[in-house]
Amino acid sequence: MRENILQDLGNGLILRSATAADVESLAEFNSRVHSDIGWDKPDPHMVHWIRDLMLNPHPTFRTEDFLVVEDTATGAIVSSTNLIAQTWSYGGIEIPVGRPELVGTHPDYRNRGLVRAQFAVLHRWSAERGHKMQGITGIPYYYRQFGYEMAVDMHGGYSGPLTSVPRLADGAAEPYRVRQATAADIPFIQQVEAHAAKRHLMRCVRDAALWRYEIEERTRGGTNTFFVGIIAAASGAPVGYLVHPETLWGDALALWAYELQPGVSWWEVTPGVLRYLKEAGTTYRPYFEEDDAPPFARLTLMLGREHPCYPMVSQEWLPQFRKPYSWYVRVPDLPDFLRTVAPVLEERLARSALVGYSGELWLNFYRDGLYLVFEKGRLADVQRWDSPANTVTSTEFPPLTFLQLLFGYRSLAELMAAFPDCGGRLEARLLLDALFPKQTSDVWPVS
Repeated sequence: MRENILQDLGNGLILRSATAADVESLAEFNSRVHSDIGWDKPDPHMVHWIRDLMLNPHPTFRTEDFLVVEDTATGAIVSSTNLIAQTWSYGGIEIPVGRPELVGTHPDYRNRGLVRAQFAVLHRWSAERGHKMQGITGIPYYYRQFGYEMAVDMHGGYSGPLTSVPRLADGAAEPYRVRQATAADIPFIQQVEAHAAKRHLMRCVRDAALWRYEIEERTRGGTNTFFVGIIAAASGAPVGYLVHPETLWGDALALWAYELQPGVSWWEVTPGVLRYLKEAGTTYRPYFEEDDAPPFARLTLMLGREHPCYPMVSQEWLPQFRKPYSWYVRVPDLPDFLRTVAPVLEERLARSALVGYSGELWLNFYRDGLYLVFEKGRLADVQRWDSPANTVTSTEFPPLTFLQLLFGYRSLAELMAAFPDCGGRLEARLLLDALFPKQTSDVWPVS
């Protein structure tokens, strides 16, 4: 038996890890299965992404991190997934994360449990690599089947027509310009990004190697190719950075990241950034180059639910709000996760009306739950339980909905309004409000 075969799935199908010999087959397969316009119209951008992951040394990914299901009768790949390691931040505490990606099955082989078999392996790999959670983007409902809950904001922001972009006054010089970032700019970008991260509960953390990969090493033209730009004053001094795709989505150019160093005015810089995007968009082609592709006509700021520039752009320039979608997240060991982020929880408690709290908190997930012990404002213990909870300080959560509270996606009051079987006693509610306030996240993942 070949060493990379992980499981015989029956009916001539095997599950195995990928090898370098699979590169072109995986590129072809993924360009078809992930094409938004149909299997018969492959997406060429996907080819670049697969080759980058497998051939271009990636800081967090190896060729064998791809899984494939092969039909041994034909040698064809009929299903595939992979796992991209990364680090996210929870309130400033770094969390190792596994990101399943490029999940797809040939139409003729669907509904056979092939993705379920692969996710069992991906979750085992993720645990072995010390990942404390997994996050994935995808179609509605699907990943709930594998223990995921939609619980972290994804994208969202403001959009508007090019005609609304503020014009530069006649005879005036542009006070800030955008240039392409180089490896020499990485320390500055990391410094600004670290400051910006304080606004959000969850962010993706990029070290120098990952920023270098984005700026210099990724193949241009792929589905995840981004322009990283430095925003500079007239003197040439950098004041911030921005990130956008090197392609149009429909009739719009999207801005994925935009941050300024402390002390720099968003009001002064933002109009020039919008003018830069308006000009840059004319140099890019639509992601799908169909004959009827719409002309470039809009800007979209996909900077999350909240951003310092929104109060100005949303008034007149880009007034149309685009509601965020959501990341699916999975936390296989909640006690371990809570112990890891305990400093964040304790700091929140210290700023609340329950400062110095001592007591027990039972979280009832109906089939199981968590038991937390606090001593003078510190999380002294957290354990799973599988028997009925103490009713004095218990709060009930339908399965997985607690993740929405944990990641700041919904407040406890919002969960109680949405789920009649979510609720609890006053003391527990006050404690949970203090520990898990609603808070925005903005995750631009490693891909």
